[in-house]
Amino acid sequence: MAVIQTVPLGFQWPTVDPFLFCVHHLDHYPAGDHRLGPVADLKGRNLGQDFEGIDGWRMYHGQVVPGFPSHPHRGFETLTYVRRGLVDHADSLGAAARYGRGDAQWMTAGSGIVHAEMFPLLDRDGPNTLELFQIWINLPAVDKMVDPHFSMFWDHEIPRLTLSPRGPDGPGVQVTVIAGTLTGADTPPNPPPHSWASRTEADVAVWHITMDAGTTWTMPAAQTPETVRVMYLFEGGSLSIDDEVIGASTGAVVSTEAPTVLRANQRVEVLVLQGRPIAEPVARYGPFVMNTEDEIRQAFTDYQRTGFGGGHGQPMIRPTAWIRRALLATPMVG
Repeated sequence: MAVIQTVPLGFQWPTVDPFLFCVHHLDHYPAGDHRLGPVADLKGRNLGQDFEGIDGWRMYHGQVVPGFPSHPHRGFETLTYVRRGLVDHADSLGAAARYGRGDAQWMTAGSGIVHAEMFPLLDRDGPNTLELFQIWINLPAVDKMVDPHFSMFWDHEIPRLTLSPRGPDGPGVQVTVIAGTLTGADTPPNPPPHSWASRTEADVAVWHITMDAGTTWTMPAAQTPETVRVMYLFEGGSLSIDDEVIGASTGAVVSTEAPTVLRANQRVEVLVLQGRPIAEPVARYGPFVMNTEDEIRQAFTDYQRTGFGGGHGQPMIRPTAWIRRALLATPMVG
């Protein structure tokens, strides 16, 4: 059977090594004001920790502009793929970028970095819909303390494989290749140099698949027998994976030993995360992911002492109950 395990999808999606965390942010923000914040009454929101989704959007840790003000990371990577809306990034390396609408950002936290991710609402007439995936990817022990690194993958650099099974004007399949190789598609930009994804044998892939109703696509087998592949059906109706049908808002761990035939019963969108596991102990708390609890304690000490280049004595966003639950969630398999 191609489908090994399924799980319903919520706000934060279960992941499998080497992936640590995946969130699909979809916020239907209203018009923006002169400060790039929402033109809306913020009463009733827990500003600073607004994750409730009131009226279809969240302020997150933002007080004026939605998003995540300066906070530290160590020991892993973040990959942010934005489909709609904009993100303002700034970090302690001195890097800054406004990106979105198909762009992706890949950041290696390594030994430590402080960054901010804010969601400016530029349209005064609205709406300012934001849709993005934030994916955390682990680093092996040998690379957890490398120098931080920041990369931008602009929309025009990200390859897309477009297929039209019913002809040029009929329904089709499109695969956006953010990471990994896919026959028929151009090679995407290189991951950061110390990323697990930079190793050919790690077989890391991040694909966004869109299939119109009635279309079929055969997903190739993985390059290694150890590769684990998870498909997240996050938009649309049901999808047939070989002979098994999964419903909307479902994650599925699927076999990678042979090609897998996908059939869209309705229009669907799927995110695929795959890779060979790092298979090392994981200790994680809030913004830090290391191999031991002692290393986590050291990360807190180092941050309080150095600010990771972002200034000494900088306050840190403590993990909310939601973040703790997300980071400590049981993985889907193994």
